Amino acid sequence: MTRYAAGVEYIGTGYSGWQALSGRQTLQAELERALARVADHPVFTTAAGRTDAGVHALQQVVHFDTDAERSDYAWLLGTNSNLPGDLSLRWAQAVPLTFHARYGAIERSYRYVIHNQRARSALMLNRASWWPRPLDADAMQLAARALIGEHDFSAFRDSQCQAPSPVRELRRVEVRRVRDFIVVDVVGNAFLHHMVRNIVGTLAEVGQGRRPVEWVAAVLAGRDRREAGITAPAGGLYFVGPQYPAEFALPKPPQPWFPA
Repeated sequence: MTRYAAGVEYIGTGYSGWQALSGRQTLQAELERALARVADHPVFTTAAGRTDAGVHALQQVVHFDTDAERSDYAWLLGTNSNLPGDLSLRWAQAVPLTFHARYGAIERSYRYVIHNQRARSALMLNRASWWPRPLDADAMQLAARALIGEHDFSAFRDSQCQAPSPVRELRRVEVRRVRDFIVVDVVGNAFLHHMVRNIVGTLAEVGQGRRPVEWVAAVLAGRDRREAGITAPAGGLYFVGPQYPAEFALPKPPQPWFPA
């Protein structure tokens, strides 16, 4: 039996999220069907994170076990020939059986993209969220500083979140303007359900001038989801990817290209 790790890229618009669900079109189910065609036996994958419906990924990482003898290139070419155009295997390589895509990740990165224009863009549909009111990226960045470090993020978790603990560590939150876009990069050890989207929705309240910079720290301390901002739309969120210990020699998450 050989364990493989693989990097997966996708546009999540047409799917009910990552996790396989009966009766729904999901990314995991599509990938497992394609891998099974190459392996000639059922394949079950474990992912670094379960992205929601409509969320995209630059490098989701999965692992799977197989007794099929195929080259790395055969896995790559064969799997992609059986996948739809919005879902692609970017690399695959054998790893030790000790590798675990979810529990072995030491860091995860997300990018959220806001198209900040008065008129909505047809080309940005489901690639960036649309916020018509002007946003102050500098104010959002100042407010985001309160989120750095290890905290109880109950105020930013979805009510259906099943994580046993709300404590997470954010290592970087960077907000900046790139022409007509507001870009929010978030890096942490792990994330709660809807955590990044809830953070963005809360920071946007400050960016629009509806709340002071200090309000975000108060929301965090209050641990009450009802006091935070909205859940930002899924289409603006990209799972950039996880990082693993150097011993596994896996490709690092790519440099996000959008917006340039």
